[in-house]
Parts: sequence; structure tokens; C-alpha cells
Amino acid sequence: MRLIESINDIKAIIRSQKSMGKTIGLVPTMGYLHEGHMSLVNMSVQHNDFTVLSVFVNPTQFGPNEDFDRYPRDIERDIKMAEAAGVDVVFSPSVEEMYPDGYKTYVEVEDITKILCGRTRPGHFKGVTTVVNKLFNIVQPDRAYFGQKDAQQVVVINKMVKDLNMNVEIVTCPIVREEDGLAMSSRNVYLSTEERKSALILSKSLFEAQELIKNGENRKENILKYIVDRIKSEKGAQIDYVEIVNADTLDSIGEFLKGRVLIALAVKFGNTRLIDNAIVEV
Repeated sequence: MRLIESINDIKAIIRSQKSMGKTIGLVPTMGYLHEGHMSLVNMSVQHNDFTVLSVFVNPTQFGPNEDFDRYPRDIERDIKMAEAAGVDVVFSPSVEEMYPDGYKTYVEVEDITKILCGRTRPGHFKGVTTVVNKLFNIVQPDRAYFGQKDAQQVVVINKMVKDLNMNVEIVTCPIVREEDGLAMSSRNVYLSTEERKSALILSKSLFEAQELIKNGENRKENILKYIVDRIKSEKGAQIDYVEIVNADTLDSIGEFLKGRVLIALAVKFGNTRLIDNAIVEV
């Protein structure tokens, strides 16, 4: 396995692999890998001849008061995990390599980036779609792997790929959770012991809401109220949003749940903002 930091070098490697007819899988990450990331890697290794794992903490998707500077980083650990999982190349460019002096080009998906996480993180998805577009251009993958935990991101990237006629298949992989139900996230390391315990209310409220729906409750307002009340019962939980939308388009839904719906939430514990979601067929 190789660590590559240069765009020109990774392009040369990809050209060589494609000249031999090999399929390319890409797993874009910001590093500090956990089992959620590795589930994406495992899928790519299974389905492709050659897997590239990108490790890049992308500054353009962080707001001015967000955690870019303190976002957890450990490239040596990431490389060991990637090698053990069968990754062929770790692509870890510098900020200067990805955004050289004078950089002025961005890619933006409209409307669906202004809701849910986009409502309180203006510019976030513009940064996401720009860096993912750049990675697709650099690596030219046949398939790219994303986690369902970032549900809005998945819909936004799928929309970008469709609208811009990109030749890449987006593969969405299930949320990976800790044994107690907490969705795996690199930001979980920020949580204090007490906050970590409190954060379990996220998955609990989602699982309980799924049971309510399974037992016949389909009024959106009732499901939302149940989740909000459960989260508010937990000390220190600060709700950003709890919403139910169409899982495929993020369109709002009417009074009653119907079809494939996404229950999505974002909640802060201390200074740590966590997201979680569940998709339900009604």
C-alpha cells in the first residue's frame, strides 16, 4: 500500500490501473477512521480491483466557528487501518494541493442544501460537493462509497452526480453503531463520559419512533413530538433539528407518513454536534 500526497502522482497511478482494465473504488473520508469508515472500505475492496481511500480534512465545508482546527487527525493510525483492510492507496493531499493560491471554483447543489444540516451550516454542502467533485475528477472512480449516517450528504451527492452526468456509481452503506447504539463518528471522541451517555438518546428515540410507526402511528406531528420530548428529557441535549422528509429527495411530506421516509436529527451535547437518522418504509 502507498501513501500519495500529490494530485499528479495519484492521477498517474489511476491511469496505470485503468490501462490494465481495473475497476477503481473510492472511499472519501476526513480521516480518524473508525469501523463505520472501514465498512465502506470493505465494500470497496470486495467490489473493485483497486481501492483508493482519501484522507482530507476539507476546510471549505467548515464554518468560521466550527471545529476545523481541532478535528481529530491521526494519519499514521489511518494508514495502518487502511493497509490491514486491503486499501491499495491512501490519498492524503495538503490543503495547498487541493486549493492552491487563487482557487475560485466551486460546485453547488441548490435548494436541498438549505434544509436540515444546511439550515444552520451555511456553505457546508458547497464545500462538500466541491471537494467530492474534485476527488471524482482526480481519482476517476467507477464506484464511490458513502455512509447512510450522513443521509443528506448522500442525497446531495447523488443529485450532483445525476445532474452533472458523472460516470460514477454512488454506493450507500448502512450506519455502523457502537454496541450501545450510538452511531459511529470521528466527533464522538469530543464527548465527555456524561455527554457520551446522554448521546444514546439519539438512537433510542429513533428506534422507538420506528416501533411507533411499525405499530400503526403515521401522523408526522405525533412522531416528531415523541422524538423531541424524548431528547429534551436528556440533560444537556440541545436540539438543532428533528425532521421527517422524503428519504430519496428530502422533499417535505404531508400530515401523514407515506412511502420511504427519513427521520433525521442533529443535537448538540456540550460543544459536540451529532447527527443520526433512520429510514422507514411506511
